[in-house]
Amino acid sequence: VQLAESGGALVQPGGSLTLSCAASGLTFRTAWMTWVRQVPGKGLEWVSAISPGSLSTFYTGSVKGRFTISRDNAKNTVYLQLNSLKTEDTAMYYCTNGWLGAEYYNHLTNPPRSPDWGQGTQVIVSS
Repeated sequence: VQLAESGGALVQPGGSLTLSCAASGLTFRTAWMTWVRQVPGKGLEWVSAISPGSLSTFYTGSVKGRFTISRDNAKNTVYLQLNSLKTEDTAMYYCTNGWLGAEYYNHLTNPPRSPDWGQGTQVIVSS
């Protein structure tokens, strides 16, 4: 399994970004996909998850209404659209295959060294 995030950047408050996560080595169309973020010096925070057929999407409260998760199973790619960005959204954003529940990810100190996790893409929200 390989997951590769991209799209992170420096953006001003109120701005937008689209993060992408390209997957290979798994049956993507049957996999739940999850986005998790990590602020420097802190543990992981679950952000969003999407079911294999996109029928179900979940968001943590702080991003609901601002972020949108989507996927293209033909391209083996999951996206995270970030709108109305705030300084507190500054973090490294990781994608991972599977969905283990928010509490699981929120208890992780760091991303596991696992092929089921990407290397992350950095989002910095600053004026």
